[in-house]
Amino acid sequence: MKSDRAKAGNDGVAWPRGRLDFSAGCIVMGVLNVTPDSFSDGGEFFDFGRAVEHGLKMAADGAAIIDVGGESTRPGSESVSTEEQIRRTVPVIEALREKIDVPISIDTYNYDVAKAALKAGAGIVNDITALSDERIGALAAENEVPVILMHMQGTPETMQIEPKYEDVVGEVLTFLLDRAKRAEKAGIPQERIFIDPGIGFGKTLEHNLMLLANIKQFVDTDYRVLVGTSRKRFIGKITGKEKPVERLFGTAATVTLCAAAGVSIVRVHDVAEMLDVVRVVNAIKEYPSAWKHFVIVPRVDRKRSHSTG
Repeated sequence: MKSDRAKAGNDGVAWPRGRLDFSAGCIVMGVLNVTPDSFSDGGEFFDFGRAVEHGLKMAADGAAIIDVGGESTRPGSESVSTEEQIRRTVPVIEALREKIDVPISIDTYNYDVAKAALKAGAGIVNDITALSDERIGALAAENEVPVILMHMQGTPETMQIEPKYEDVVGEVLTFLLDRAKRAEKAGIPQERIFIDPGIGFGKTLEHNLMLLANIKQFVDTDYRVLVGTSRKRFIGKITGKEKPVERLFGTAATVTLCAAAGVSIVRVHDVAEMLDVVRVVNAIKEYPSAWKHFVIVPRVDRKRSHSTG
C-alpha cells in the first residue's frame, strides 16, 4: 500500500465544479443538515433562509467543502422520499452556488437526489452506502466529480442494534477497498475516491475507538480518507456530555488524532473551531519528527464498554 504522500493528486483534486487543495494537509468539511430531525442540531437549519445563511457562515469560517444533506441518518431514523430530499436540498445548493466558490457535496445514497444535486451545482457525492446503487458511480464518473464511500453495517434505522464484527478494522477496510475498486471500474479516477470508515454507523463504542486507533491503516491505502466524528454519541459516552453541542472538545481530540495520522478531510459541525485544530496540526507536521511514525497501540489490559455509540 502507498503512503499518503504517494497518492495521485497529492496537492489537490480538481474537477469541473471545483478543487480540493491538500497542499497544507488535512481540510475541513462543514455539515449542513437541511432536515427537521438531525441528531446534532435538531432541525435548526431546516428553514431555507437559515440553511443558506449557515452555509455562507461555514464558508466564511474556512470550510473547504459544504456537505448538504436532506435526510437524517441518525440511529433509528427512517428514510425520506426522493421528492422531499430534492425539495430540501436543491434550492439550498443553488443559492450557495450563486454566492460562494466553495465546493458543495450532496450527502445522499439516492441516485435521483444525487443527479438533481449535481445539476444544481454540487460537485461531490457523499454516499453512506458506498455505491450500493451502482448508478451513482456511473453518474459521478459521467460528471467527473469525486465520491466519498462510507462503511455502514445495516441501515440508519437498524445499524445500532447490536452491531458485531470479528475484526472491525479488517472488515471495514476490506469493504471500503472493494467499493473503491467498484468506483474505479465505474470510471472514477483513484484521486477522486475518498473512503470513510463510518464512525458511529453500525459500531459500538469499542468499534469506534478501534477504528480511530488504527486510522493510519486506512490512510496508508491508495485512497484519501474522510472521517466524521463530530459531536457523535461515542464522544458523549466517554466524556459524559449528553448534549451533542457540548462535545466540542471531545470532537477536537478526534480531529487532532485524524489530522496527525494523515486523514485528508474531517467532517465537522463547528468549522471555525476545528479549522484551528487542523491548522495547528498541519503546521506541526511540516517539521521532521519521530512523531510522524507514531502508532497507537490499543490497550488490551482493561475492559471496554460494548455499548453502542
